[in-house]
Amino acid sequence: MYKKKVVVGMSGGVDSSVAAYLLKEQGYDVIGVTMQIWQDDKDGKNSDAGCCGLSAVEDARRVADKLDIPYYVMNFKDEFKNKVIDYFIDEYMKGRTPNPCIVCNRYIKWENLLDKSLNIGCDYIATGHYARVSLLPNGRYALKVSKSALKDQTYALYKLTQKQLSRTLMPVGGYEKEQIRQIARQINLRTANKPDSQEICFVSDKNYAAFIEENTGIKPEEGSFVDASGKVLGKHRGISRYTIGQRKGLGIALGYPVFVKEIRADSNEVVLGTDFDVYSNSLTADSVNWMSIEGLKEGESLRAKAKIRYSHKGEYCTVKADIDGKISVSFDSPVRAVTPGQAVVFYDEEGYVIGGASILNSGTERKVKAV
Repeated sequence: MYKKKVVVGMSGGVDSSVAAYLLKEQGYDVIGVTMQIWQDDKDGKNSDAGCCGLSAVEDARRVADKLDIPYYVMNFKDEFKNKVIDYFIDEYMKGRTPNPCIVCNRYIKWENLLDKSLNIGCDYIATGHYARVSLLPNGRYALKVSKSALKDQTYALYKLTQKQLSRTLMPVGGYEKEQIRQIARQINLRTANKPDSQEICFVSDKNYAAFIEENTGIKPEEGSFVDASGKVLGKHRGISRYTIGQRKGLGIALGYPVFVKEIRADSNEVVLGTDFDVYSNSLTADSVNWMSIEGLKEGESLRAKAKIRYSHKGEYCTVKADIDGKISVSFDSPVRAVTPGQAVVFYDEEGYVIGGASILNSGTERKVKAV
């Protein structure tokens, strides 16, 4: 009897380890693969950098040996640099805040891995992401939020295509995190108690400005902190050091709390305001990827619940299709720190991802801040 083959992307963590185990138990012919995406690491500083670190290979290899499945390392260094690192640097240089995990998921963990997997005769790829893949009555594939609300990762997966979803398995999406760890303990996996990776894997110290300078040779240019009217309030250390809503680390004292309201790359200005000023009722976005529906025609609208960052609990809104493929989003209640470069992802009442887009800007109209 033919056993369907699945390549499991093994990051060296507990989730992908248990994903491989669950799929083998379900009768799949499982192959473990770690994607080598770190850059030349002569000083070893990224050897422990989560799913990108060199230690991930050793952990994944030992888990594969324990599960008695074939294991390989695939080199995606060039693709990672071109699609993820270059994008990350370019966005910060433009005064936007990138989300490299979303781009990595779409183009590295799915597009590149899936293509290679299909080329060697596999039927599916699988990961340890907390999400669920469903085929809807309308014939479209969509992600559904995971059983574990705290670990749900659908926000970072909104860019996946219909082809990619049709060839994707996510076996841990129906479990709580502690259940996954318990399974790992029961079968004595070395990754059972391994901490979750939290940081951007290629900037382990969070010093994005230093990383950009190191990789471009361009030192961040100082500029002016200004208020909404353009009044100069002080000097900033380069726009790559700031993001919308930021309060800490500004290096300026005005006698009252101030937050980053806007970043103007053209004039090299960082606009500061009060906490009230960073709330918005609307936003505009582009590069839309529809998932549970085919899309909206110009002028059409729908109701949804939207998340504007990974940790956002979501806010109800009306999504309207504009010209040139853009969308406008009007929130029922103001949302804090709408950030250009981040994603806005829409969900229906059942928890399916309707689609998502890249935030261009926030609306200027503001109402009283939500409590």
